[in-house]
Amino acid sequence: MVSVQSFSYSAFGLNIFSDLYFPELKVSSEYNYHKSIQVKKSCLKELWAKVGDYSKMYVVKEGYFLFKAPGVGIFCIQGGNEILYDPSGEDYLEQLRLYILGTCMGALLIQREILPFHGSSFSFNGKAYAIIGESGAGKSTLTSALINKGHRILTDDVIAISSKEYGVPYVYPSYPQQKLWEESLIEFNMDTSNFTALFKRETKYAIPVENHFINNPLPLGGVFELVKSESENVKLTPIDGLERLHIFYLHTYRNFLVKRFGLRKWHLQYTASFAKNIEVYRLTRPTSRFTANELATLIEETVLKEELVHD
Repeated sequence: MVSVQSFSYSAFGLNIFSDLYFPELKVSSEYNYHKSIQVKKSCLKELWAKVGDYSKMYVVKEGYFLFKAPGVGIFCIQGGNEILYDPSGEDYLEQLRLYILGTCMGALLIQREILPFHGSSFSFNGKAYAIIGESGAGKSTLTSALINKGHRILTDDVIAISSKEYGVPYVYPSYPQQKLWEESLIEFNMDTSNFTALFKRETKYAIPVENHFINNPLPLGGVFELVKSESENVKLTPIDGLERLHIFYLHTYRNFLVKRFGLRKWHLQYTASFAKNIEVYRLTRPTSRFTANELATLIEETVLKEELVHD
């Protein structure tokens, strides 16, 4: 009998037990049954042949989400406690990990009724602030600018938010790594030769941020939606009322799964429960020039001003 190696990690407020090695995750010996999930290799080809939707490359059934990433593998997320993977080959392990920590984790968090925002989060005076937005909006780049100003990062790409432990929304740290495009590295005077490209022939890089990572949950202090514009100036606009709920749904990671899992009511009730208690802003940035440092300063000034108002 062949023994399967097991690894134990902590991320997204969960204990992750995996037969796949994740160099980016924080090793942990903690065990809590209610927070534990498994990541394991499984033969999913037969299941895919039986229920797979070749037109959409995914299928959602009661209790599980099955999808296929061409050239990478088949994945199944079920019951909020298992991520199963069936790799296409050994050459795609890096992309396999990206799918597991991205789409798979986002689906699992929704199954567990933990809100996954699409974005990055950083700490400021004991609170966590989320930067959310569409892919390519510049969320990770802006977070890097905030790191350069002395702030620490909790998450990049998937922001796990839950009130189950503390009664109010807390952001749970993921792992100490960012993903930045080559253009951003150049703007920050960072040599690409010091980092590993995420894909072969790609110009997006994995950036270790161990020294700038905070590994404990923090209360959610506010949300900044980052959007691109043809305007030449940066702009900060408060978001009020029901628009907040729209923004929160729009930037929920893999939000199409919320309805498919029958959790639209949960999502609405949960986001409404804290929408009035935090500050929410839209940050508009021009596409014509690099503005991450300017935006970082604007965020700092805005948060400090709000703290003075509430003191």
